[in-house]
Amino acid sequence: MPETKSAPIIRQLVNAAPAVAFLATLLITRQFREATWVLIGCSAAALAASLAIERRIAPIPAFSGGAALVFGGLSLLLHRNDLLQMKMTIVDAVLGAGLFIGLALRKNPLKLLLGAAIALPDRAWRVLTIRYGLFFWACALANEIVRRTQTAEVWATFRVAAIVAAVGFGAAQTPFLMKYWDQPGSPPPPQPPEPGF
Repeated sequence: MPETKSAPIIRQLVNAAPAVAFLATLLITRQFREATWVLIGCSAAALAASLAIERRIAPIPAFSGGAALVFGGLSLLLHRNDLLQMKMTIVDAVLGAGLFIGLALRKNPLKLLLGAAIALPDRAWRVLTIRYGLFFWACALANEIVRRTQTAEVWATFRVAAIVAAVGFGAAQTPFLMKYWDQPGSPPPPQPPEPGF
């Protein structure tokens, strides 16, 4: 079934919903534990919605959503807020490392994830993979700085801002990608990969 123009927007909203719900709950209740329960419920619902709507769960949202369930559960079980706050650092660091390790092994994980949807020469895949790897690592580092120096409310706001930044980063890649779609018969520009937040 062909994808509608609104499908990528809906996908991004579904992926962002758990972080937004967590922030809203935290700001309203000032209770990290209650907000964590909301995050876990919304993460499970987002994964289920992806499966129901698309009949699959994309690898990056599956990894990130699964990590939210694991780290949120550990945070509740062990009564340690920092475990949930570390989730973004760990997920983004692993995603960045996976991209760079793939390149070092002369594989291109980003191409493996998106190659069927995007026709690009290997050089373009390499540049895009490096850019996303650096972006994921920058997000991991920023999360560590914010979670160690700011309040839980500021950190939760940062998480939502990071999702917006990821969408903006993906959109900023369009001029680079458009260089390779100027040829006749080229596929239309794709949506950026779902963020790992």
